[in-house]
Amino acid sequence: MLSSYDKIMAPALQSANVNTHASLPSHVTHFIPMNQLCRRSPCRWIRIPAHGNQSISLTRKFAQVVGATNRDDIATLSTESPEVVSLNGAHQKQGGTETLTVEKPLSSLLEVDTVTEGELKENGFRSTRRTKLVCTIGPACCSAEQLEAMAMGGMNVARLNFCHGTKEWHSEVIQRVRKLNVEKGYSIAVMMDTEGSEIHMGDLGGESAVRTEDGEVWVFTVRKFEGTLPPRTVQVNYEGFAEDIIIGDELVVDGGMVRFEVAEKVGPDVHCRCTDPGLLLPRANLTFWRGGHLVREGNSMLPTISSKDWIDIDFGIAQGVDFIAISFVKTADVIKHLKSYIAARSPQRLIGVLAKIESCESLKNLKDIILVSDGAMVARGDLGAQIPLEQVPSVQQEVVQLCRQLNKPVIVASQLLESMIEFPTPTRAEVADVSEMVRQRVDALMLSGESAMGKFPDKALNVLRTVSLRIEEWCREEKLHQHATLQQLATSLTDQISEQICNAGALMANKLEADAIFVFTKGGHMASLLSRNRPDCPIFAFTDSKDVRINLNLRWGLIPFRLDFSEDIELNLRRTFSLLKARGMIKTGDLIIAVSDIAPSNQSNMLQSIQVRKIP
Repeated sequence: MLSSYDKIMAPALQSANVNTHASLPSHVTHFIPMNQLCRRSPCRWIRIPAHGNQSISLTRKFAQVVGATNRDDIATLSTESPEVVSLNGAHQKQGGTETLTVEKPLSSLLEVDTVTEGELKENGFRSTRRTKLVCTIGPACCSAEQLEAMAMGGMNVARLNFCHGTKEWHSEVIQRVRKLNVEKGYSIAVMMDTEGSEIHMGDLGGESAVRTEDGEVWVFTVRKFEGTLPPRTVQVNYEGFAEDIIIGDELVVDGGMVRFEVAEKVGPDVHCRCTDPGLLLPRANLTFWRGGHLVREGNSMLPTISSKDWIDIDFGIAQGVDFIAISFVKTADVIKHLKSYIAARSPQRLIGVLAKIESCESLKNLKDIILVSDGAMVARGDLGAQIPLEQVPSVQQEVVQLCRQLNKPVIVASQLLESMIEFPTPTRAEVADVSEMVRQRVDALMLSGESAMGKFPDKALNVLRTVSLRIEEWCREEKLHQHATLQQLATSLTDQISEQICNAGALMANKLEADAIFVFTKGGHMASLLSRNRPDCPIFAFTDSKDVRINLNLRWGLIPFRLDFSEDIELNLRRTFSLLKARGMIKTGDLIIAVSDIAPSNQSNMLQSIQVRKIP
């Protein structure tokens, strides 16, 4: 019995029986049941459109059928010459005989994020957002429905803060994100953020927040308690806390959200009087100051990666996270050690290691740390607790500029839209702050408490998205970044060629006002070099690796695609044009700049070039 879909298609059939060799008239569009051409097929029908004055001959010599689907997809057969036929962009010709290659449906042949595809179809190339968005997942946005809403709102990376939550909770969130990617076509990366071993408070006995009042005396202690904590008592994770701090020191909580003065020490207990009241949050960072200077003795003795962090990292590797952000990095050696450990534990996967810049030690060794990292995060909250507040903006810009020069993605985090934890609209000062980060062309912006525990996570994300789009457009209109100079990174001749090609390709795209840059890349290196140039048009990065595609999701201006390609750049371009046109993401006449780092396996030297193409 025919399905309802089959009944609709049946009247259009021009050939009910395809023999070993069928010659089809040229002026009619044909719909042929695919099972008459091949028993195993991913599509229900093949559509053979009218093709002018030519007639097409089909043989029953088919290539291997790949994959299957239960969707009622239609594959389209097109011709570019009497000798060559293509199905969904795949061309075959063997000994002068046309061969029909049946492949997966279009959605499987070319994988791209659902939201990005929708933006391209609706508004074109220039509508795409270049700045990527990272959202911290917490109780306010961890359900499957809430995560999908965040994905639709533009979330590129889901961050899991391992200061909070159980492993079971983190595992559930990771599985929900993966399920969204597989079933709904999103491309969301997962980042785990380690707790670090700086001095911080405990969990406040299960309370989400506790308010302090001016003049109240609180006890900070390293003692362990069973059951409920005594009133106004806070546990501290650092055993030497009572020994390092002295009477008269200023105890600063969470970068200045609450301040205390040390009044008395009794054994392991430190009695402190509140001088600046506010909210105490679980596991908030603690610093103490003496004579206007930060006291570092205790913190300097703590390892960067604690024993708990190593357990969490093992868990993250087993769960298949895409990025690991390391808190309170002090030296480059820590990053090197962790990358070697990850390579040994998970040699088949690409896991990026990000250094969080949030301590005085990290600023002292900034360039060395960034050089060995896969990216950096400017954690302004904790950083602002360790340097004078007035220095935070200049340090932020220094890190952003250095990361771009060294071709490393950079995230700016902490208190972007802090007021939206409680209120549905941000302050105008917060909007101006976000605008300045976009103007600096950071790779990504990050929501922390705004999305994890705020009342309006979706609205906060929408503010980042809309502000980013508007300021990016304004920067292009005003041509604010035309004269940015980048230092040469490459040392070998091969790498120098790749770097210069990307620099020239980005410049050419701006001069010619190209609609997009296409880059075909195995490992993502040339895609990252193009992103470093911050061209006016979007960069379509095609790779055959799922890990590389996800990893590129953090890079400014990149739209990562997963595509099985060949070593022939011309064939890749023709196939890509066909697939993108079929999906409605490009149109005839669009101007494209194309580069590639794919080297033919049978050639020792690769001819690298820049191609300027118009979509046929």
